[in-house]
Amino acid sequence: MGLFGFHKTTMVAENEALPGRSAPLPVPDRHEVLGGLLWPPYPAGTEVAEFALGCFWGAERMFWQTPGVVTTAVGYEGGFTPNPTYEEVCGGRTGHSEAVRVVFDPARVSYQDLLKVFWESHNPTQGMRQGNDVGTQYRSAIFYTSPAQEAAAEESRAAYQKKLAEAGYGEITTQIVSAGEFYFAEDYHQQYLSSNKNPNGYCPDHGTGVSCPIGVVPADG
Repeated sequence: MGLFGFHKTTMVAENEALPGRSAPLPVPDRHEVLGGLLWPPYPAGTEVAEFALGCFWGAERMFWQTPGVVTTAVGYEGGFTPNPTYEEVCGGRTGHSEAVRVVFDPARVSYQDLLKVFWESHNPTQGMRQGNDVGTQYRSAIFYTSPAQEAAAEESRAAYQKKLAEAGYGEITTQIVSAGEFYFAEDYHQQYLSSNKNPNGYCPDHGTGVSCPIGVVPADG
């Protein structure tokens, strides 16, 4: 059982979720590596994509290293508690997943390219965990921000499911749901694995090694 008697892999009911707080947690203005603003408004012509794929430290780094990504941030999404803390999310009584916001320039990288990074950077068949990280906060999810993103996400899931099945993996458990409120995580979590913050930091890669047959991330420039 998790903290407060909640099982780590069982979603909390809305009426049992923590109340949270009205004020957002403080975060830096700019990205530690890319220099872009963490908060909106974002540059004209950019789009927002949001994903959950386990521990958000390594996930965020995968996306900020993708050419065409303007800025990234980590936070909490998909639950009930407003402006939760990391400890509250880990306790299992917020319903949130650890999520990554990706702001990208669609002229340089497509949403399909980001979906390819998403699928190949974790194991989407594990339910409420990634490797030894167990809990509802580690579930796999795509939070779409438009009907076009929803359609692309559904199409990519079907294509990747076929490839995973051929490799002997089970059913994808990834949730594909409309984006809700994205609550920024504490400042020390933002770009946690950057060379200025934790140059020797480590976050395990739980990817399956199976290539996703959509999207091709182009060379930068």
